Amino acid sequence: MTDLNTGDTSGTIIVEFEGTTAGGGSVELTVNDAEGNSDDITVVLTVEAEATTVTVSSNITGTVTWETGKTYILAGRITVLDGAVLNIEKGVVVKGQAGTGANATALLVARGGTLNAAGEAEMPIIFTSIADEISPEDIAAGNFASPNLASDVSGLWGGVIILGKAKISTKNKTSGAQLSEVQIDGIPTSDTNGLYGGSDDEDNSGTITYISIRHGGSNIGSGNEINGLTLGGVGSGTTISNVEVVANQDDGIEFFGGTVSVTNAVVWNINDDGIDTDQAWNGKLENFVVIAPNTAEAHCFELDGPEGTYINGNHTITKGTVVATVGDRKATDLINVDNNTNATLSNIFITGISADQDINRTESDDTDVTFLTTFTGIELDIPAGSSLADYVSGNVPAGITAASTPSTGVGADLSAFAWTWASTSTEWPGN
Repeated sequence: MTDLNTGDTSGTIIVEFEGTTAGGGSVELTVNDAEGNSDDITVVLTVEAEATTVTVSSNITGTVTWETGKTYILAGRITVLDGAVLNIEKGVVVKGQAGTGANATALLVARGGTLNAAGEAEMPIIFTSIADEISPEDIAAGNFASPNLASDVSGLWGGVIILGKAKISTKNKTSGAQLSEVQIDGIPTSDTNGLYGGSDDEDNSGTITYISIRHGGSNIGSGNEINGLTLGGVGSGTTISNVEVVANQDDGIEFFGGTVSVTNAVVWNINDDGIDTDQAWNGKLENFVVIAPNTAEAHCFELDGPEGTYINGNHTITKGTVVATVGDRKATDLINVDNNTNATLSNIFITGISADQDINRTESDDTDVTFLTTFTGIELDIPAGSSLADYVSGNVPAGITAASTPSTGVGADLSAFAWTWASTSTEWPGN
């Protein structure tokens, strides 16, 4: 309030008012002078409700927080720029607008950017399409399934792409020279925020936990779609756990080099590979479920070898449960590897196997290449009356055996996934 002095015949009085709930209100002001004269005025105020739906049309700079109870609409490819931090609180819903090609919507974390997505089992963060009617109120009430989109509807927006500065193994296709950085699939080369790779294997892109990515994989041209979760050159300083990918047009999770590890991951209703690794990824995927990837070229695992001279040991995929076929949906291969794939696979139980599915390679067919992939505790629930050799191309190593139920220590700890939409499905292992 601005003070008035004795004798003043005019002045300004400021009354500050803070509304706590939406609606109308009024403030009445009465002024008395020394001679007993008075006058009053009533001002009607309208307190508007805080917006709970926020459209995001600009890249993220500085430090930005997306708040619990709100829905954020991605109006395009939104990038967390180098040096910026995006904090996403529990229970937030992020929806991508429709778009294809260069206009495909996605959340992209550029090298040097940080994403802290802090969901919880009781309040996960949902990344989905604008066509999905799910709301923060649904999440708060414990209803995590889409109220209107079926669990196999895909390609409605892009996905989540995280890029880092860790080493990758790739080369110039013309000269054959080793490259330290390249452009990620799905991002036009005109956008330099799509570059990934470097020399910092301990690079930190943030902390991501309890997120569900749904209905994504927009086509960006020539049959090239965006993965549910893309990890390009992401370093070991990044923490990623409790991730669900549902109904993506392309791969569920794809690693392009880097050293990041992921624990507790679910991939369900994917139209390409469940788990895809490339460019000498050197991290670990531990405790996971893959359910029936489904296209003519889909694999439960598509594990490619180094593209350049850099290798630096194997990546590890361990403690997983795979359902290879559900009804008429099935993967082409169980495990697809190259002659030079650098992978260590262990304690994986694969069930729902169809007659024409197999592990495509257990040794190199190129005498000039050292076969780097190892198999330990890989158990196949093969159809009755068939032979294990029918589901392994080539020699069957000691680490691959037949089993109708998983042995102790083999397969995923399914209790870690009670929060997921996938776990409520009849296709879930054990349901």
